[in-house]
Amino acid sequence: MTVNSGFSRSHLTSLMLTLAVACGASSSTSTTGASATGTSSTGSSTSATGSSGSSTGSSGSSTGSSGGSTGSGGTTSSGGAVPTVLSTTPVSGATSVPLNQGLSATFSEAMEAASLTPTTFTLTSGSPPVAVAGTVAYASAKAVFWPTALLATATVFTATLTTGAKSASGVPLAASHSWTFTTGTAAIPGVPVDLGTAAGYVILASSGISTVAPSAVTGALGLSPAAATYITGFSLVMDSTNVFSTSAQLTGKAYAADYAPPTPTNLTTAVADMGTAFTAAAGRAPDVTELGAGDISGMTLPAGVYSWSSGLLLSTNVTLTGSGTDVWIFQIAKNLTVANGVQLVLAGGAQAKNVFWQVSGGAALGTTAQLEGTILCQTAITLNTGASLTGRLLAQTAVTLSASTVVAP
Repeated sequence: MTVNSGFSRSHLTSLMLTLAVACGASSSTSTTGASATGTSSTGSSTSATGSSGSSTGSSGSSTGSSGGSTGSGGTTSSGGAVPTVLSTTPVSGATSVPLNQGLSATFSEAMEAASLTPTTFTLTSGSPPVAVAGTVAYASAKAVFWPTALLATATVFTATLTTGAKSASGVPLAASHSWTFTTGTAAIPGVPVDLGTAAGYVILASSGISTVAPSAVTGALGLSPAAATYITGFSLVMDSTNVFSTSAQLTGKAYAADYAPPTPTNLTTAVADMGTAFTAAAGRAPDVTELGAGDISGMTLPAGVYSWSSGLLLSTNVTLTGSGTDVWIFQIAKNLTVANGVQLVLAGGAQAKNVFWQVSGGAALGTTAQLEGTILCQTAITLNTGASLTGRLLAQTAVTLSASTVVAP
């Protein structure tokens, strides 16, 4: 199957990403997929695999030895534990590492997310060392470095965590931690973006969720930090526990930040996971850039990571064709617009749960439009009259429905 714009499936397959960040407070950074390298565990049985929607492959070979830990820990004079690196992916000394490999490090302590950046978590190659550009995401005691482009073939890379990385209590690593690995010549298939606990919601927003009846939502609905009064049009009925509410338009439960515990804490975690997943999706190295100059109307697309510096328009039906394990990630720097009546068609076994729309602007589905997949939106998501989605609406601001249908994948 070829991309209408001239990209062949074989070309894309050779480039596809395999990493996912297990993002979330419970598993907020995704695991690397089908890695030929495995995960090292030094002085600890803790593995670097993620959970909730991520998968760690085991194909390929690894000749590397396990990476070293920074030590057995200890405490500072103030009583805070000294963080150490328990395990890394890839393992130190690994060979034949896929070109779309990401890096992860699991710590002995919860870390200060702001201290984990491309300055304190670096990747270099060559002599003198040349830095590899990338993004860093952190949660649940794991940091992941995502290269912004495919790694060079047959090259030795050095990953380093500096003492600028600090625990949540402000204690730095006792010493810098470095490990090396060597790439192979190929990439391997992608894995889904790990949504963490945000995967438990079909609609999750921060400032508001509204509907013009009758909408039909199947799955949980969550709003935080805004209160339940910002969930409008659903005619919510509070449960006697005050933990959740229900609605005739909702097959599931609704949760808001001002409900009884543990709802506020759960929502805070889910919203954080949503943000981390957005960053993780944006950090994948693209296989194809600027396809159709931001208009993919009428195209048939194989699996891969597609990136645009503009908005993205679907004015006629678009088809995604691939197997039940193939993954599509669409990185959109501006708005996502699906015109009235347009459908996204899944063919060849492709599944909505493996389709991700990372939208830095707003997302709007026109009247009776039908989309598939998870929308990770930095601003607002709007479904106009009769629009439907099989997937999730995860908005960092608001979600607006109008006699719409939303079903969890």
